Amino acid sequence: MAKEKIGVVLLNLGGPDSLDAIQPFLYNLFSDHDIIQIPKPIQKPVAFLISRLRAKKTKKYYEIMGGKSPQKEQTLQQAQKLQERLGEDYKVVVAMRYWHPFTEEALSQLFQEKIKKIILLPLYPQYSRTTTGSSFNEFDRKVKRYIKPGKFAVLSTLKGTKEPYYYFSSIPIVKINCYFDNPLYIKAMVENIKESLPKDHKDYYFLFTAHSLPEKIILDGDPYKKQTETTVKLIMDHFPNVKHSLAYQSKVGPVKWLEPFTDQEIERLIKEGYKKLVVIPVSFVSEHSETLYELDYQYGNMAKELGAESFIRIPTLKTHPMFIETLKELVIKNS
Repeated sequence: MAKEKIGVVLLNLGGPDSLDAIQPFLYNLFSDHDIIQIPKPIQKPVAFLISRLRAKKTKKYYEIMGGKSPQKEQTLQQAQKLQERLGEDYKVVVAMRYWHPFTEEALSQLFQEKIKKIILLPLYPQYSRTTTGSSFNEFDRKVKRYIKPGKFAVLSTLKGTKEPYYYFSSIPIVKINCYFDNPLYIKAMVENIKESLPKDHKDYYFLFTAHSLPEKIILDGDPYKKQTETTVKLIMDHFPNVKHSLAYQSKVGPVKWLEPFTDQEIERLIKEGYKKLVVIPVSFVSEHSETLYELDYQYGNMAKELGAESFIRIPTLKTHPMFIETLKELVIKNS
């Protein structure tokens, strides 16, 4: 008899894995009502139009990056390392929100095993309804549809249709909302920063950068900004007497977003005489266009042109041993 396992679903945004995937990736992104809240009847037509318009411009970014986002490969590597740490009592799969492997693909892979419990583990350390919340909502939708029937399956029919689905209602599902202040996560961030710093770093300015959000989302109660600020404070407790600030990047659309913007903060700092910068992505755990194109290419070149003497961009955590240990402990604690 096959052994029952605990399923671990790593949740991430996803990114286009080829130039041809850029437009459908953008379409999926702009179709998500958890991020873009426009009237649902027109959301998909608007998403199609926006994705068509933005794909041409965005293609240039990915050409500079080598033709694709590396997020898929890096997330799969994180899953592999976590699987090795957890052992055979667990089954780790990856569910991307906007590109392959999608949530339904992850569930199909997961239920090739006999699963007794599911743990949803977002690769977003800070919670936002636009990231973790959206991934949770997608999981809730897909777990009820077309899953290979097994011992725990309850066969039903979608309301108003004849389409069957299998809902594993007897399997406990644990959702890990965030770990922005988890001591192991903070330790992973600190170690990762130190590994890229020169020995004498006290004359460097630490600029943390996080993905921005529309200000309205924060005013509506989203904890992302406050959690990000807490993460930065806990990290900086390990770097006394080093000056630092937090800025936001990747604004899209005309509405007001969280500020200051990262490029404007870089310009301000250099003009005020801070010529040695350490730029630290704080809301990302893998590389993608926001780090490889915006931070490295756009902002790195801008800093050089403005007269920066040193521009050190800290790599994302990826498979840093302490980060994988963080994920392992989160899973064990919730098993």
